[in-house]
Amino acid sequence: MEDKGKRIAVLGGGSSGIAAARLALAGGALVWVFDTADAGKFSETRSDLEASGIEMRCGEDALKAPDNIDLIVVSPGIDRGTPLVRSFLETGAPMVSEIEFAFQRDDRPVVAITGTNGKTTTTELLTHFLNASGRRTVAAGNYGKPYSEVAMETDAWDVVALEVSSFQLEEIDTFRPEVSVWMNFAPDHMDRYRSLDEYRQAKLRIFENQTSADTAIVKAEESLEGIKARQIRFSAFCDDADFTYKSGKISLHGEELVDFKLSKLHGRHNAENVMAALAAVKALGLPIDSMQQALCQYDPPAHRCEKVGEIGGVSFINDSKATNLHALESSLRGQEAGVVLIAGGKDKGLDYSEITQVVVDHVSQVFAIGEIAENISRDWQDHLPCKKAESLKQAVELAMEAADADQVVLFSPGTSSFDMFSGYIERGETFRKIVSEIKTQAGEQV
Repeated sequence: MEDKGKRIAVLGGGSSGIAAARLALAGGALVWVFDTADAGKFSETRSDLEASGIEMRCGEDALKAPDNIDLIVVSPGIDRGTPLVRSFLETGAPMVSEIEFAFQRDDRPVVAITGTNGKTTTTELLTHFLNASGRRTVAAGNYGKPYSEVAMETDAWDVVALEVSSFQLEEIDTFRPEVSVWMNFAPDHMDRYRSLDEYRQAKLRIFENQTSADTAIVKAEESLEGIKARQIRFSAFCDDADFTYKSGKISLHGEELVDFKLSKLHGRHNAENVMAALAAVKALGLPIDSMQQALCQYDPPAHRCEKVGEIGGVSFINDSKATNLHALESSLRGQEAGVVLIAGGKDKGLDYSEITQVVVDHVSQVFAIGEIAENISRDWQDHLPCKKAESLKQAVELAMEAADADQVVLFSPGTSSFDMFSGYIERGETFRKIVSEIKTQAGEQV
């Protein structure tokens, strides 16, 4: 698409916004970047942009839209209801999301992955599988590079594996992935949306422009209507799907494809991530019957059901990335051994009683930590042993004592970490360090 001579306003000075501004400039547009944060936050960025010919306005100045704007590009982190967006909508110029802006300027195949949980691992797996198949693939969007940055790298990649959030899908127009992937759906982001249905409708836009020539890959248990694309369905929990899971093996229409247990991944939910990635490879017309080696070579992302050690036959699983109840529930459902659970963290007003039955079905004992420990104990103590721990270290030590051989100690908090840690990464690294120290004390090889 030709941008020469257009006046384009980019809202948001984060990585996606800056990439969109540079893409617009490369197309010959006159470009501004607006962000209501204090200018001091962007001193280096602002200098770089203005050296290239892009003006950046910050703080209160960002609310003053230039005259005769032709197009507004909004970054995913900026809510439509903010004063910044409202002030620009008053100009009457059309507004698109950053992924829509990049899509209109890039003609390479896109596989778009969305879902409340699992989309990052699936995006990584797909990128790994496609590169192993000889298709140069980059992870972009909500994970990896901004899509607008990739759109400028015209000779570097053959396929874009695009993780997309509901935020990024809110302002699409023509965005049409050749392959779409719907991992799952659960309550989240209620601070952004007025209702659960509004959140769901935003995510469903991933299918909006697809036709019968495209492919939609969907978790079999999800009830989705109005999809025009050809569907491929997957599930590690039922047999009524194209891709299925049994005894550690992933099959397509009953024919075994890969032995999941030979991989470095853990849990049925991760088996579903593999299924979705394999289905996307197949949808692009590439063979999937030789993916065992590629799967075994894949190193899973840290803090997402990551096995960090084994002591006396007990496996220790780091799922610190589980910052909502659906992620915790998915992790529990994915376990194929008995679980001693460590959960808790910041009190975000979550109601842990919503997943009581899943906990009872999979867990023998719970150790609760953080601000929400009292609530967890209250919700679950009538159903199974549930004790408060004063620290993560104490919780790990108590869990190890409580676990039988062949059980799993699962650290899956179900909430954010900011009461005790700077983020889920520090929280997960602390868990890893504690397990390593216990292994050393036990005289086992780390």
